[in-house]
Amino acid sequence: DARMKSRIPLILLACGSFNPITNMHMRLFELARDHLHQTGRYEVIEGIVSPVNDDYRKQGLVSARHRVAMAKLALETSDWIRVDPWESEQEAWTETVNVLRHHYNRLLQSRKEFTRNKWPLQRPPPDCPSRQHTGWHLSKCRNLSFLFVFLVLPELKLLCGADILQTFKTPNLWKEEHVKEIVEKFGLVCVSRAGSDPGQHIHESDLLTKYQHNIFLVKEWIQNEISATQIRKALCRGLSVKYLLPDSVISYIAHHNIYTEESERKNEGDLLQPLR
Repeated sequence: DARMKSRIPLILLACGSFNPITNMHMRLFELARDHLHQTGRYEVIEGIVSPVNDDYRKQGLVSARHRVAMAKLALETSDWIRVDPWESEQEAWTETVNVLRHHYNRLLQSRKEFTRNKWPLQRPPPDCPSRQHTGWHLSKCRNLSFLFVFLVLPELKLLCGADILQTFKTPNLWKEEHVKEIVEKFGLVCVSRAGSDPGQHIHESDLLTKYQHNIFLVKEWIQNEISATQIRKALCRGLSVKYLLPDSVISYIAHHNIYTEESERKNEGDLLQPLR
């Protein structure tokens, strides 16, 4: 599409517990992509789900091995969102800004390899292996030329629920210089639930106001209140969660008996790692 060619390629990165991944988590990506396309400035070429490290110490956080496996199952039906286990595989909890830096550096690295190898600048074949592409994961192989992707370095933005703007004010949870780097260098795409006022949080912060041009507020047009916490509670009580999670994830949870009263007590009384 000629209109898309003049747009800035963009990658959305979502960090979180994904405990478990829900249909709402995946809807955030779809809503954000639609919104960014409607600005006329961007083409979203990839979404990345990055489950948090076990060392985050959140109560009820089950093993990353399971959370990554469930996310992979959930995203089998997506042709543009993938799971990246890097953050979950580190020795310790990684601050969000470092996860963004890691993915950005990988983009730079891929670009370097691209120019060094002088790959042919033509459209890739239709059977391009979209998820396993050399050096980086190109999700829309069929309709994006390599030239477009690598001559215009994609922007990388953090995708989140609008409630994250509130957490920026929580003492010691975020370092101010990290928040600055996230909004200045990368950017935020915040999907707000009905009844929340993310604009107010931006207005109350000098830093967020200064960089508000790099904060995209996306309105949810259909109320979606699926909460992973409520889902775990329902699973512990033996209630149905069908149509809230993909069937493949529900089967995985049942097969491995993941969410129990015991798993909900994990890390009980622990301080979150960033607050230590």
